[in-house]
Amino acid sequence: MEIKKKDIRALTKEQLRDFFESQGDKAFRGNQVYEWLWRKGAHSFEDMTNVSLETREMLEANFAINHIKVDQMQRSSDGTIKNAVRLHDGLIVESVLIPAKNRTTACVSSQVGCSLDCRFCATSRLKRMRNLNPDEIYDQVVAIDRESKLYHNRPLSNIVFMGMGEPLMNYNNVLKAIDKITSPEGLGMSPKRIVVSTSGVPKMIKKMADDEVKFKLAVSLHSAIDEIRTSIMPFNETFPLKDLREALVYWYAKTKNRITYEYVVWDGINDTKKDVEALIEFCKFAPSKVNIIEYNPIDDGEFQQANSKALDMYVSMLEANRITVTVRRSRGKDIDAACGQLANKS
Repeated sequence: MEIKKKDIRALTKEQLRDFFESQGDKAFRGNQVYEWLWRKGAHSFEDMTNVSLETREMLEANFAINHIKVDQMQRSSDGTIKNAVRLHDGLIVESVLIPAKNRTTACVSSQVGCSLDCRFCATSRLKRMRNLNPDEIYDQVVAIDRESKLYHNRPLSNIVFMGMGEPLMNYNNVLKAIDKITSPEGLGMSPKRIVVSTSGVPKMIKKMADDEVKFKLAVSLHSAIDEIRTSIMPFNETFPLKDLREALVYWYAKTKNRITYEYVVWDGINDTKKDVEALIEFCKFAPSKVNIIEYNPIDDGEFQQANSKALDMYVSMLEANRITVTVRRSRGKDIDAACGQLANKS
């Protein structure tokens, strides 16, 4: 019977140092291996060229490196890249590289499937199979950084947790991954270039504020009227808008950081003046920005993009109330890499 090896990346640097000392080796060897695992992104012990063959064989006998593998890479006509990422247990998630004029953004997944049940999103139909480990989140970013350098001649500049899954339902692992991404011993990225997008889990939003996180917050809102939001995002019955707003008031009081709302306008669902007025009222308590996102169909026809007249109404009314608003055009639609489409055809 084969003994399952421990994933070496589950160890802290201190634990690695202790392990080498327990083997009669120098503690600094743990520093070397830690650097290979994180800053250099080694996928095998063979890659660790400044570590002796004997030590590499010892590591191989005791540990595994459960790295991801990009199973399939698709390139869109607009430069967007979608990765189908195979995990060590054979499960697959997707991540996306989104290029813009002066930056490249990684859209990464935090769960296999999703804990929530948004009716307009392909990922929610998969249901949650498991949370991603910190190293699996980190590896998605490393892979996209390499692709950004290869295909766009610049390193990755931004990260959004808007891929598969609800990040706040995998809170501890997401924070550990961000710690590694922002650490000088990892990728050394600024937390201000990272956005964690949530559908709205009030208790966890408050916890983020208490934990004094440095990254930015976005809320996938789509309606500021409870009945409508519950009809398209049924979990809103458990986490109603009153509780969400109270959590966001708490977040702003603690962090003083502007809140971004992600918002899709659908034909016949949330495209009236009443919907905009409710959104304006919801936004009033703190400086905020509304990103109106183009809807990307998932083949069932129930949800259809609102017409340009409805979008113009949203923009003009929000601007009249001094709320920053942008209309964001989707990228990568031809490879099902746009918002809400991940896992649509995987």
